[in-house]
Amino acid sequence: MRGKSTPKVTAELELTVNEKRVLLALDREASREEDQRSLSEKTGINEDAVMQTAFMLAQKGLCEIRGERKVYHHLTEEGKEYAEKRLPERRGLDLLPLPLPLQEFKNSFTDEKEANISTNWLLKKGWAQIEEKEGEKFLSPTGNTSWGCLGYNADEEFLRVVRGEGKLEESLLLYRVKERIPDLNDKWLNRILGELIKKRGLLEHNVEIKRRIAITETGKEVLSHGISVEEEIAQLTPELLRTGSWRGRKFKRYDVNLPSKEVFPAKIHPYQRILDRMRRIFTDMGFIEIKGEVVQSSFWNFDALFVPQDHPAREMQDTFYLSAKKPIDASEELIKKVKQMHERGGSLNSTGWRGEWKRELGEEQLLRTHTTAVTLRYLASHPEPPVKVFCIDRVYRHETIDPTHIPEFDQLEGIVMDKDVTFSNLLGCLSTFYNKMGFPAIRFRPGYFPYTEPSVEVEVYMRERGWIELGGAGIFREEVTNPIGVKYPVLAWGLGIGRLAMISLGLTDIRDLYQSDIEWLRKEQTGYSLNTE
Repeated sequence: MRGKSTPKVTAELELTVNEKRVLLALDREASREEDQRSLSEKTGINEDAVMQTAFMLAQKGLCEIRGERKVYHHLTEEGKEYAEKRLPERRGLDLLPLPLPLQEFKNSFTDEKEANISTNWLLKKGWAQIEEKEGEKFLSPTGNTSWGCLGYNADEEFLRVVRGEGKLEESLLLYRVKERIPDLNDKWLNRILGELIKKRGLLEHNVEIKRRIAITETGKEVLSHGISVEEEIAQLTPELLRTGSWRGRKFKRYDVNLPSKEVFPAKIHPYQRILDRMRRIFTDMGFIEIKGEVVQSSFWNFDALFVPQDHPAREMQDTFYLSAKKPIDASEELIKKVKQMHERGGSLNSTGWRGEWKRELGEEQLLRTHTTAVTLRYLASHPEPPVKVFCIDRVYRHETIDPTHIPEFDQLEGIVMDKDVTFSNLLGCLSTFYNKMGFPAIRFRPGYFPYTEPSVEVEVYMRERGWIELGGAGIFREEVTNPIGVKYPVLAWGLGIGRLAMISLGLTDIRDLYQSDIEWLRKEQTGYSLNTE
């Protein structure tokens, strides 16, 4: 049976010159197993071509490839520094035979960053605690000096081991640390290694994959019948055609059915495509896009919009203020009208906020919390109808970073000012926009905003998530339009872009919009679809 099957196997297998050379090199070795470097030296083929050839032989069943993945660790520059002069928390602990005022403790370090690192890790490791005495904070030692295992500081042992070796494979590194601290359990062992890499950045790692190549029984069977290495023509050149030397030569065969290497052409970022789509929709509806300064005065960001000066949104925990103040960039007449509107309502039936309006608060500079400041300033300089403008730009709020909040994000703002426009026109405009964005089901709920009345919140329907709020809208109050000289109704809206983009792209974390995840960018389609049924 073997004598009959061998000719059949060899007849079906047409080997390239490189395949023959690699197969012969594998057969010559007593060990019958080689890596790509040694095969490259024996065949005269570069390492990449050797591996490509080996994979082709493996597809034909003539060799097998075994890959071994190893992770190696070495110290970062900061890790080298700490391994030499000890961790900041260990040096900080030397300063604490007795409680020290927290600020005095930090001043003992020449580097403010190291002082903060030392303080944070002293508290995290439970080596120190903060106590308050007579209104002053003190850092006090707890008596504990261990981390990971009683009597040891495991992260220091990691640094010592790596420093001594220079570079260590992960399993060997863990073994060496375990030798030094026999009672350290595996959970803590891996946790501390992870902290040194991800949280502290004192260790770096790189992955090396070593492949071993061995001939199979089928490969030996093919070689047993003998193969000859004959040079093949891989490319038909003008010289070969002119001289006719191609005649009688063997040509290299190509398998046209093999999949080609995937190519990823350049394309616009998915989030940018959504922004561009919004711009096209509004420009198609006859709107003009406007831009404005990132830094605004509190006057334009809050006061001119009739936001009271004691409103919570104006507190430091919600708004990014700049240290310097500047004179209000508006006419004295306008400033006077806004002041009157805040204090007693001006000439309207409004009573204002019944408090003193302070000019110095209006002079404060801040990173704009909304782009309404931009559209309002435009409106103040264009008080005659019609006005149809929108603004898509960055705004800044002092938000705690989490999957749905970031301190810097984009907002879509727009206004329409004209004779006889009504609340129905506002709802129609927003419905048209969201329909064009792919949301057929839209509803409006009553809302409250300091500078619009009536006000609504806009919601769209998603089959899997229900109704989702995406922005607010309303008609500017006369307390806003009267001081800037506008006599006609102003329809206004501010729509969140980040949440809409998350829905459109199927994301659950808004931070993913701004991270360079190359695989996601490659796979993301150029369009998007919404599950809104």
